[in-house]
Amino acid sequence: MTRVALVQVESPGTEPPARRRERVGRMVADAHGAELVLLPELWLPGYFAFDRYAELAEPLDGDTVTAGREWARDLGCFLHLGSVLERTSEGRLHNTAVLIDPVGTVVHTYRKIHVFGYRSRETELITPGDTVGTVASPLGTMGATTCYDLRFPEIWRVLVDAGAETAAVPAAWPARRRGHWRLFTEARAVEQQMLILACNAVGVQEDVALGGASRVVDPWGTVLAEAGDTEEILRWAVDPDVVRRTREEFPVLRDRRASVRVQAEVAEIGR
Repeated sequence: MTRVALVQVESPGTEPPARRRERVGRMVADAHGAELVLLPELWLPGYFAFDRYAELAEPLDGDTVTAGREWARDLGCFLHLGSVLERTSEGRLHNTAVLIDPVGTVVHTYRKIHVFGYRSRETELITPGDTVGTVASPLGTMGATTCYDLRFPEIWRVLVDAGAETAAVPAAWPARRRGHWRLFTEARAVEQQMLILACNAVGVQEDVALGGASRVVDPWGTVLAEAGDTEEILRWAVDPDVVRRTREEFPVLRDRRASVRVQAEVAEIGR
């Protein structure tokens, strides 16, 4: 069994970022014993702190990733750092997920492709990514998506085609749409026959209540574990062979006809 820990983080606007980084470091340390630890989306700046994005963005060799590399080395685990607010050398901002291995090496990054526009300034401030990828992990071949990406199944098919067996999903999903969070994490797990590790934020950011309910969902859509709506560490031991067994027992993905083109005919009224 592979031990995982999903660390639900609150990001209040009154907390200085350096103090938050220290506090989250202590929370990560409390997840000792896990082989894979996950954090939420943009926990350092707070997803909804749009007015401070320019101030709080940092390069991938900045303080947050540097601290994460140290945390991973100290625990001897894989650390999915959630996502960080990345500033490139050209000055563009990305919402970038980062995976660090037990020796402190960044082994995978993913720039969020579907940026959110509904009552959000993410589309205004963030440059979307355009690629997905996978990497070896304690739970087989792992990919990543971020929050809003859950609503777009086509990106998940690309992950499957890239060999993904497990997906890490950092998020800052609002409480008012918690039902959709549960629906989509289960749907993506079932349709891709994949293990989903979805780590959500909690607390209130800029008057938006975050939904929590971080969860581990197996390839049958069974919720193995789910957190509440406050800061906590959700721990679970996962069978690393569950995806292979599921895909062999019920080989849905083998029946895909990805090359088929669907043609739709629209009849004119009156014919």
